[in-house]
Amino acid sequence: MDDMIEQPAAGNDGGGRRSRSEGRGAAARRASRSGGGPGPSLPYITRKIGVYEVLDEEGLQLIERNADTVLEEIGIEFRDDAEALALWKEAGADVRGQRVHFPKGLCRELLKTAPKEFTWHARNSARNAHVGGKATIFAPVYGPPFVRDLEGNRRYATIEDFRNFVKLAYMAPSMHSSGGTVCEPVDIPVNKRHLDMVYSHIKYSDKPFMGSVTAPERAEDTIAMAKIVFGDDFVEDNCVTLNLINANSPMVFDETMLGALKVYARHNQASVVSPFILSGAMSPVTVAGTLTQILAEVLAGASFTQLIRKGSPVLYGTFAASISMQSGAPTFGTPEPSLVSYGAAQLARRLGLPFRTGGSLCGSKVPDAQAAHESANTLNMTLLAGTNFVLHAAGWLEGGLVSSYEKFMIDQDQLGMMQKMAEGVDLSENGQALDAIREVGPGSHYLGCAHTQANFQSAFYRSALADNNSFEQWEIEGQKRIEQRANALCRSWLDHYEAPPLDPAIDEALLAYIQTRKDSMPDAFT
Repeated sequence: MDDMIEQPAAGNDGGGRRSRSEGRGAAARRASRSGGGPGPSLPYITRKIGVYEVLDEEGLQLIERNADTVLEEIGIEFRDDAEALALWKEAGADVRGQRVHFPKGLCRELLKTAPKEFTWHARNSARNAHVGGKATIFAPVYGPPFVRDLEGNRRYATIEDFRNFVKLAYMAPSMHSSGGTVCEPVDIPVNKRHLDMVYSHIKYSDKPFMGSVTAPERAEDTIAMAKIVFGDDFVEDNCVTLNLINANSPMVFDETMLGALKVYARHNQASVVSPFILSGAMSPVTVAGTLTQILAEVLAGASFTQLIRKGSPVLYGTFAASISMQSGAPTFGTPEPSLVSYGAAQLARRLGLPFRTGGSLCGSKVPDAQAAHESANTLNMTLLAGTNFVLHAAGWLEGGLVSSYEKFMIDQDQLGMMQKMAEGVDLSENGQALDAIREVGPGSHYLGCAHTQANFQSAFYRSALADNNSFEQWEIEGQKRIEQRANALCRSWLDHYEAPPLDPAIDEALLAYIQTRKDSMPDAFT
């Protein structure tokens, strides 16, 4: 067996269906206060602030009409999947070869059975997340084959890196999911690594996790392992995994993505149907043209889930970036993708589907000022758009090629600020602070008044990484840049990591399943 095996922890809560204490005890709280470990985990965000909208009713209707035109006149290809084509023909679509033309209103009618909101269950029920409505869920970076490690090296990712990022996501207070492919562990054969990845999410975190989509049989393995944790009936009746289904833009769904989508939809698991858009390459260069194509692709892919199983959960997703018209390289944090995401969020709400976009995206090669401003531009837009599921919320570097430990720590700090921002304005008696204003009066200060003393610990978000001391103090402490402080904090977190309890019987069953599956096939590296 691979070196992924560790001794199981005792005292599990039975797959998350029995409650346990949320914190890690007084020692962890002391470590947190001293900078040794993170603070207590926060629940998913329930936004108390409004959304920012860029399209009026006329504009929204225009995009919707144009998307209907694309669906009916141009069509969407469902490649190399005879079952999908047969299902569309039976549903009333005009199937010509591998291209499906949709009568106006067909996709929207099918989507009436998709839930507007649902619960994403974790093995620890205290970590369950609400998907849709005013909820926002942060999940880490997804997909990079490389990491930038704590020694400053850019190298291929390993399963040890994968475990570390799952641990960090588990420990990050404002991270609500351990994510999916937090990096690609290339030290394990391609056809077997998904088993180690799913196991790592279950073993090293008790937050909700994402499943494998790189082949239908790997999606089936995810379902089988989820059923070991949650039970067969529970999985069939509840969402325990979200799964990223990318359209092969422009206007194509390929056999791999369709195969994974069908597996998850049949088992009532959520598909995040998400066109991957680099405007100017995979969509028109204009915002309106890109929004039209995204809506058409999502309508086709999302409604297909309902042909597989009515009522299966599905999200309206988009990944939007622009490209440099000089080099062709993707660019991030720029105005046009933000306008796309704002508009797509409005269209998703009109369609009645939860929405995915955004994150902490950048094109920078290291966690520098470019990485910071591009990520901040993207993340602020993500929150204000009213996004329900945020992939790539922490750790993304180099246009998605790299998962960075230091960038993860900087980003998760920003997520805490977003969580605070989403709370909105406190209008309670304490929030109004009239007693403080009366006590202080004209010409004095609020530092010593009773209201300040009662509220100072929670009044403002306190960053674990930002240095707000004097120049002299900063100089005495070594003149450290934020990436150096992030490096030290990351090392400290990993040193203080404690695995969440997992029932030894469940752990044993998972490892036995993995061993059986690995023994059933030769290693493949492509």
